[in-house]
Amino acid sequence: MVRLIAFLVGLFFSGMLLLGLGDTVVSAIKEPALPTAEHEFHEEALAVNFAHDGPMGKFDRGQLQRGLKVYSEVCSACHSLKLVSFRDFAALGYNEDQVKALAKAWKTEVPSINPETGEPATRPAIPADKIPSPFANETAARAANNNALPPDLSLITKAREGGPAYVYSLLLGYREQVGYKNEEGKELLKEFPDAATPPGLNFNPWFANLNIAMAAPIAVDDQVTYDDGTKATKEQMAKDVAAFLTWTAEPKMENRKSAGFAALGFLLIFTVLAWMSYKTIWAEKKH
Repeated sequence: MVRLIAFLVGLFFSGMLLLGLGDTVVSAIKEPALPTAEHEFHEEALAVNFAHDGPMGKFDRGQLQRGLKVYSEVCSACHSLKLVSFRDFAALGYNEDQVKALAKAWKTEVPSINPETGEPATRPAIPADKIPSPFANETAARAANNNALPPDLSLITKAREGGPAYVYSLLLGYREQVGYKNEEGKELLKEFPDAATPPGLNFNPWFANLNIAMAAPIAVDDQVTYDDGTKATKEQMAKDVAAFLTWTAEPKMENRKSAGFAALGFLLIFTVLAWMSYKTIWAEKKH
């Protein structure tokens, strides 16, 4: 009797689930969801190639150093890099003295305590320090950015679909909204009059909801001066900082790729040896 009741109860709930599913499908067919500005006008990441792409790719140290310069002079005013230490920059090709100089010259000092008074203070960074945040806390960050919280960039290329291509596209993606058309020739404000960018935001079709609080950080060519003489076009700066942020997210990527090839080589050799052993051991049995 108990089993029969349990079966009937389960059958009832299964039937309700099927009815609900059927009702949802019918509603979706009869009244499909209306298109949105975000769906119609959001752009996919631009096609861009990096030296580290592909299984054989390796970081371009010169590009990483240029990307660090763009980050330090442009991005670090708002965005933190809390998972990276100054001493990690040795992997970019800097020697010990250069790392010390980079840390000491960093424009944001490290929070500290005055040993004589016990009051909060700051001090120049040393190689062992993490990159100091430009703001004391989240409240200060929001107060300085129209209540928007600038994300930490340590893992940004792993946290966003498209990775470095997304960062590159976003930095170069600021557009005038009036008259903007998508690839199909549709004009945004004619199709969606209510989609006008609100005050305090900036139109960027590579951002998820088309409107971003951050103003264009890379606005003109030669915004920074590269030490190696490379022409600092907007495209070059965007590409260099995107590559640098790939390194901050995956500093051991080259080691991982090398380990992967070593593992594949081992498996190949193991497979050959296993096949030869099979042929040797079972040769007589099979005959």
